[in-house]
Amino acid sequence: MKKSGLLFYICIFLSNFSFAQSGFEVREKVGFLAAHHAGMAHLAQTLAVATEVSFVQKLNGGQSWHSYYRQPVIGGTLFMGSVGNNDILGRYVGLYGFAEMPLVKYKNYRMDWKFGTGLGYTNRPYDPISNPKNVAIGSRLNAMMCFALKQTFAFKQSAITLALDMTHFSNGAFKVPNLGINLPYVSIGFQHFLLEKIYRVKQKPQETYFTYKHWQASVSGMLSFKETMPIGGKKYPVYAGSLSLRNYFSPKAGLELNLDVISKQALMNYEPMVAKSQMDILQIGISTAYLLPLNRFNFVYGFGVYFRDRYRADGPLYIRLGCRYYVSKSMSAFFGLKTHYAKADYLECGLTYHFNKRKK
Repeated sequence: MKKSGLLFYICIFLSNFSFAQSGFEVREKVGFLAAHHAGMAHLAQTLAVATEVSFVQKLNGGQSWHSYYRQPVIGGTLFMGSVGNNDILGRYVGLYGFAEMPLVKYKNYRMDWKFGTGLGYTNRPYDPISNPKNVAIGSRLNAMMCFALKQTFAFKQSAITLALDMTHFSNGAFKVPNLGINLPYVSIGFQHFLLEKIYRVKQKPQETYFTYKHWQASVSGMLSFKETMPIGGKKYPVYAGSLSLRNYFSPKAGLELNLDVISKQALMNYEPMVAKSQMDILQIGISTAYLLPLNRFNFVYGFGVYFRDRYRADGPLYIRLGCRYYVSKSMSAFFGLKTHYAKADYLECGLTYHFNKRKK
């Protein structure tokens, strides 16, 4: 499931490779471990220091969405660094794809919003004998996300970049312990493109996978797995589905309204002395999401609240962060992370069927 996010980005790279100015970026980052849980207070010992090496592409208008976003930058990044405690948390290597959307562009200056997702690897996960104090990460392989506000000061085909970002590692509760790692970083980088000018090309006819200013209904299904404490326990399946209404108000923004139905079998183990049925553990919530469309690829930023949750094991609110890829006009795949505040609930991976409006 964790590979799905990378596959979505590969689709973007391949579809835009011939319409971009390519280059590289080297970035040095300094930050700290944000101990968002009382059980992590002992982990933050030193500064977190990391290096990132990125392949970058500045899109030049070969597809219509390039122009909508004023020629965004996409790419892939290799992350290498520490997260605040080498002895317990170890060192991390990560690989993630990203997109940078301009918020401000003026002459040689631009400010971008950056979102990336991929995979991270640590050499020091939890181990009951050799590393029992690592309550943050229980697996070597983890999902990785990066959110950033980035400034670029260009001169000819090179640039100096400054950024403030939040980097996150988690396995989505697939294996406990999994309190997760959150790292605020400040960074400085050097960027260089291989060509001085962007050669704009004539836009090719582009198939549209959704319609604007029209509400569209869809139904989704998802299967996942999660572990619960105590460590070493059973993996429980998670079944979930959604009924949704979706409207793209412009080529750059959409809104989604969802009715979410979730059956987390791990709740059967919550308050084990209390007898439960499948109806008892059923959670129903309503959520809304902001959609950032890049033609067939969408970023999804969502927020929801349970109106039926009998045991309230994680509180009433939940957050969704992820991406969706339209395989066809009627079918899309999605990958993401559902959380309660900074605590991961489970990874989401599934399919959505879209009820398209019939042509008259």
